[in-house]
Formats: sequence, C-alpha cells, structure tokens
Amino acid sequence: MNTTTFAPGAGRAAAAPGGAQITLLADDGRALAATWAEPPSGSARAVAVVHPAAGVPRGYYRAFAQWLAGRGYAVLTYDYRGIAGSRAAAPLRHERATMRDWAVLDMSAALAAAEARRGGRGLPLLLVGHSFGGNSLGFARGVERADAIVTVASQVGEARLYPGVHRVVTETFFRAWLPAVVGVVGHAPGWSLGGGAQPLPPGVARQWAAWGRRRGWAHADPAMKAHSSWGAIVAPVHLWNVTDDLTYAPPAAVDALAALYRNAAVQRHTLAPADVGQRRLGHFGVFRREPGARAWERLLAPIEQAVPALRR
Repeated sequence: MNTTTFAPGAGRAAAAPGGAQITLLADDGRALAATWAEPPSGSARAVAVVHPAAGVPRGYYRAFAQWLAGRGYAVLTYDYRGIAGSRAAAPLRHERATMRDWAVLDMSAALAAAEARRGGRGLPLLLVGHSFGGNSLGFARGVERADAIVTVASQVGEARLYPGVHRVVTETFFRAWLPAVVGVVGHAPGWSLGGGAQPLPPGVARQWAAWGRRRGWAHADPAMKAHSSWGAIVAPVHLWNVTDDLTYAPPAAVDALAALYRNAAVQRHTLAPADVGQRRLGHFGVFRREPGARAWERLLAPIEQAVPALRR
C-alpha cells in the first residue's frame, strides 16, 4: 500500500492516492497515522476531515469515510497521538500526550494535510467532529479556513450542564474516578471509560479530568486561550445532539458549545434513534455501520444545503 508523509503547514505535500495510509507530522515532529478515502472516480469535488472522539481509532469511522468518498469527498481520518496507529511502542504509561496536544498539534496537522489536498483547485473543506473531535476544533490552526463544520455529540464537558443523575456521574468521573484509575494503573484503561474506547495516555486523562472540574472547561484554561480561534470561524456550523446520549453530550452541553461560535452561522439539530430506524444510538452509534447511510444522510443534508459548494 502506498504511503505519503504530510509535513506541518498547508500545501507542503502532494495528495495521497485513494485509500492510502499516510503519516502526518505535527509541528513538534510527532508522527500520526492517517488514511485518505478517495472518490471511486478519482476526482474529488470536496475535502473532508473526520476528527475522532477521545480514545476512538480512525478505523471506527471507516464506513462513514467510504460513504462520504462515494459522494465525491476526499476524506481524511487519523489517530491522535497515543491512540491506535499513532501509539508508540513504549508502554502507554510513558506516553506524554495531553488533550492540548491533540487539539493544538494533532488537529492542526490534519487540517494542514487537508489544505494540501485542496491544492490549487480550492476544493471546499468540510470538518466533521465527533465528541472531543468537535468540542476542541476551535483550538486548531487553520480551522477558520473550513467552509462547513458538522459536530456530533460534541459539547462543553462540565458537570453543571448535565441533567439529574448524569451530573452526579460526571462530577464523580472527573473528581474521583478518572484521577484514581490513572493513579493506580498508570493510564486510563478502556474499561474505565465506558463505550468501548481505547485506553488513554495518562496526560490525556489527567487533563480531561482537570478540564471537567473547571467552570468553562478547556475554554477557561489559560494555557488554551492563546490557541482559541472560535471567534474567527464564520462558516456554517451545524451541531447535533442525540436524544439518548445524556451521559456524554446532553442538549445543554451542546448548546454551550454552539454559543462559542459567536461569528458563525450556527444551526442546532437533534437526532433520535427512531429517526434512523434504531432502538439506541447513544454517544457512538451514529458512526456505526448501522444505521449507516440513514443517519449520515440526515447529518449531511442540512450542511450541504447551507453550503452550495458542497452540493452535488
């Protein structure tokens, strides 16, 4: 299989051939595993980047990426440092990655590769963020050049925004459970996170817990303020919550994220499992092979309608 390396900075590498495994290089030199899914015709009409949820490998979005490619998108999926293909050979407890690294360095590397793929043709750029992949987009360099953004189950993850018992669970998770597990195990195992996620590096888990205890989440972290580009985003932004996802992304937490896009054309959407013929979706179900295209059509239709350049 062909392999291409993308260096930091837009336009500094050629596009990879369809379906190629590639390596992204972040500004600090860290290598990240990634994959391009190209349209069957070989000629893309748009570029898309799928920013994954915390601890979710890029392979989880393969079916969605292939479906997007079938609609004419060149689609980039990638793994954050410390996850799946971007995990070093050393034991995970020695991985030094943080959530800040994911947002500021890894997301920026993916956006640079997307800029290179757009090339001189100026193809429109769609960003798709799932959970963390959507709630931290505004910290990535180059996000303001996107033509459209869709987030699914992305939120401001602080406990006061969660209803009833979910608030108690969230507070316990950030204040007690996550710090204790990392202290004992040396990282956050997948079983400690729920939802089938991969284990998280210790620095990622500790920073996630710290942000979760902070009023304003990462947006109130002084170390993140210098990287904030939320106000520079003017493209249409569509944010989706899922009705049976109250543990991770309840509507109020998604609304709080929507409010950060103060200069963008924001639309809020709600998806229920019954809308796509499912009994459950939860936090992760939208990107599974079932419900597949029934869900993905609903996600894409409004944003493609709002952005004429994305329409077929």
